[in-house]
Amino acid sequence: MKDFMPLNVAILTVSDTRTTENDGSGDYLEAALTNAGHRCAERRIVADDVYRIRADVSCWIADPAINVIITTGGTGFTGRDTTPDALEPLFDQPIPGFGELFRQLSRKEVGSSTLQSRCVAGFVNHTLIFALPGSTNACRTGWEQILIEQLDSRHQPCNFANLVNGGSGHHG
Repeated sequence: MKDFMPLNVAILTVSDTRTTENDGSGDYLEAALTNAGHRCAERRIVADDVYRIRADVSCWIADPAINVIITTGGTGFTGRDTTPDALEPLFDQPIPGFGELFRQLSRKEVGSSTLQSRCVAGFVNHTLIFALPGSTNACRTGWEQILIEQLDSRHQPCNFANLVNGGSGHHG
């Protein structure tokens, strides 16, 4: 069996109202990824603005020490929900199955309201980016049912961990 390869993960909370004191989704993601053996390389909160989101994410994409970026918030349909709009133009390769699988899993919890989730993911400059909704329950679904396995270099038959910086360049 392969050894576990800890990844450096940056967390970006996209919100006009969250602060470090009430960012429950960011807190959950940081605890979950560190409990899984990964490192929280950096964590920020940014207003829901396309260019501010893009600026923070672009800095992390350019940093070879960051393997994964997880965003939380801004994936709905209100006028201020712009995370997918900010991220998708940056992707070298989108990962359409992520949003599809998230919505399928989320349907068990929120029913047809899952249609209003614009979760996206992509691969850019050897960095994985996953955009989750802002609720802690949605972050838990995304982490526990998708990301914990796909960011584990031991997961078979394939995983994303082996495709990022420091990885083997192969799926599994």
